[in-house]
Amino acid sequence: MASLNDSQLERYARHIVLHDIGGAGQKKLLDAKVALVGAGGIGAPAALNLAEE
Repeated sequence: MASLNDSQLERYARHIVLHDIGGAGQKKLLDAKVALVGAGGIGAPAALNLAEE
């Protein structure tokens, strides 16, 4: 598992300091995949906001 880069460390600093998440947990979140089904009028813009890049 590769380490987080400087940009990711800055962006996710608040998550990383949480005992229940930490650096390893944040890396797992970054590596996770999600399927979005049935994104209507509210879901479509929400999906864009949730996507990292």
